[in-house]
Amino acid sequence: MRSRYCAFVLLEKEYLLQTWHPQTRPSSLELDPALEWRRLDILSSRHGGPLDTEGTVEFAAHFRHDGVRGVHHETSRFVREDKRWYYVHGETSA
Repeated sequence: MRSRYCAFVLLEKEYLLQTWHPQTRPSSLELDPALEWRRLDILSSRHGGPLDTEGTVEFAAHFRHDGVRGVHHETSRFVREDKRWYYVHGETSA
């Protein structure tokens, strides 16, 4: 989760696509360089330990865009395959 947040901050779309599960991965990804990610707060997590094959993370990612502050609040689902974690999908909340 944290590595994907860092990839958004650094506009590393290749890493984001590589860590996205092939069944839900988009064919391309456009990132907005004007969007400034400021802070990541992990609110909760379920599973995702060394013996788990899936897990969820609820987070709030704080950003600034065109001088306006905002928060992206999401619960993300991950699966582990071949010793690697992949982002499957997320549900956003207001």
